[in-house]
Amino acid sequence: MTRPRRYGDAGQAFPIYITVVGGLLFLALAYFAVGQATVNRGGAQTAADAAALAAAQDTRDQLAGEWTKAVLDSTKWQQIFDGDGEGLRPSCRRAQELAQQNDAHVLAGGCRPGFLSYTVTVETNKTMGKSVVPITESRRSKAHARAVIKPLCTFKPLPSNAGHDVLPRLTCENNRYWDLDPRDLTDLPKPQDLFDVHLAD
Repeated sequence: MTRPRRYGDAGQAFPIYITVVGGLLFLALAYFAVGQATVNRGGAQTAADAAALAAAQDTRDQLAGEWTKAVLDSTKWQQIFDGDGEGLRPSCRRAQELAQQNDAHVLAGGCRPGFLSYTVTVETNKTMGKSVVPITESRRSKAHARAVIKPLCTFKPLPSNAGHDVLPRLTCENNRYWDLDPRDLTDLPKPQDLFDVHLAD
């Protein structure tokens, strides 16, 4: 006598198996979407950091240039170290260039100069991409960064009766100093000697 085959248990387990596999697949796709969003946000932050630093470095170079032009008139030095150069131009153009190099763009009004600083807000050009989370297909990441310009040098103003053939000693960080000779200005400090540029916390 042939025994009847038992399909009941297998038939009941199959839908559960499909449900479990489907759930695991959805979770995997969801984690992938989270990963896409994280990478996109990371790219936005990189672009914002680079853009803010570029703007601040451009202003630093301009300030250093202003100091070089005014080096024989030490009465103007402090004004320049305070960030007030006569011929300074806005540096947001450099922020936009660096954002573009990192596949992003500076938002309208997203480059704000401050006192010896620049704050930049960018948005990625690419979206987070298609995923099981529909909103990621159209959403772009935004990030902001602030870079500051720190003067590195100090000096003691000359007495009022000092002649034109002497300049103050310029003392900078890292134990560096310059005794400047008005008759020989071939060894002037570089922009990075005069000002530091870094991202603010």
